[in-house]
Amino acid sequence: MSPAASVCQTDDVDWILNDLWALISVVGVLLVAGVLAIVGLVRGGSRRRRVEPGTRPDLRGAPTEGGEGSTAVGSVDTLERPDVLLEPGPPSVETPESTRSRLQRLRSRLARSDSALSRGLLALLQGGQLDEDTWDDVESTLLAADLGVEASSSLVARLKERVAAEGVRDEATMRGWLLEDLHAELQPQLDRRVASSRVEGRPAVIMVVGVNGTGKTTTIGKLARVLVAEDRDVMLGAADTFRAAAADQLETWGARVGVPTVRSDRDGADPASVAFQAVREANEAEADVVILDTAGRLHNKTDLMNELAKVKRVVEKQSPIDEVLLVLDATTGQNGMRQAEVFSEVVDVSGIVLTKLDGTAKGGIVVAVQKALGVPVKLVGLGEGPDDLAPFEPKAFAEALLGS
Repeated sequence: MSPAASVCQTDDVDWILNDLWALISVVGVLLVAGVLAIVGLVRGGSRRRRVEPGTRPDLRGAPTEGGEGSTAVGSVDTLERPDVLLEPGPPSVETPESTRSRLQRLRSRLARSDSALSRGLLALLQGGQLDEDTWDDVESTLLAADLGVEASSSLVARLKERVAAEGVRDEATMRGWLLEDLHAELQPQLDRRVASSRVEGRPAVIMVVGVNGTGKTTTIGKLARVLVAEDRDVMLGAADTFRAAAADQLETWGARVGVPTVRSDRDGADPASVAFQAVREANEAEADVVILDTAGRLHNKTDLMNELAKVKRVVEKQSPIDEVLLVLDATTGQNGMRQAEVFSEVVDVSGIVLTKLDGTAKGGIVVAVQKALGVPVKLVGLGEGPDDLAPFEPKAFAEALLGS
């Protein structure tokens, strides 16, 4: 081979190698650019992926379920360094519903009520034949709604008299007469205000009592919301020291609307001492009102009722008790009457809170308990929501009870 041919072959090889390295370089650049683009998309998507409210992120980048009051703490990107965790901020304070709004909702719910009493009376009064058997059935229907024997007999007697005197048997007219009489039985003249303002330089003191299962602690939490909505400075006292979760439950309710709770740091503490301390701290803090929770107890247990009386006596060593509210379950019917009588004897009940009044089938207990004790139903609970506690309105309730 000639020297000239050898040089040509060498040049060809160099050219091929140069092109090959250039091709490899281009492919490499493209691969690197593609990888970087993919990484950028992944990181961008991660930045947009936020933790849903009510969850808390773990170190693997997936949200886990949180309990009540859990606080979201930013995006998953904030957890790329395991040694840096964001502390949740303070819980937000809720704004409770206004009293006017509660009353509007109360009227609306009662207006939609379709109670057994309303349906039963409608069938009887529309029958056209008002003989003694029909009047007995009307009275039985009123009794079934827990109006009590005295109120039921009185209502039927007055209705019979008006029908006889007026000679009118129109169902709408008779229902109107019955509505007037029932409204009168509810004693609209009673004072249904709840003590919630400072008295002679001290906080008003409300003591809440009731049997187990009536929703007493929950009712106190809802009452605190009512008073906060009325711009009252409220303090809670967790004097139910026998139920392990009672103080925690009360404290949680208070924290939601920025209300402090005085409690013992140990279970089984003397409830009278806790109540006494709560009133003292409310006085020092110049609060408007302090609400004392007490342990639920059966009304037929003498020792427990005596202990309740002791709580009241101890508190009164430093301050009068302005209000004793008895929480009754509307569904217990006439059994609630006996509860009310015993509690009133022991702690001098000044007002009734009727819970679980989602319907009015047993709502006649309002009439019976007021006649027996001479104290008003002041508040009613109509649902499970935090603002489903409202002042009691006799006229709206009578209309709902009779389906007017």
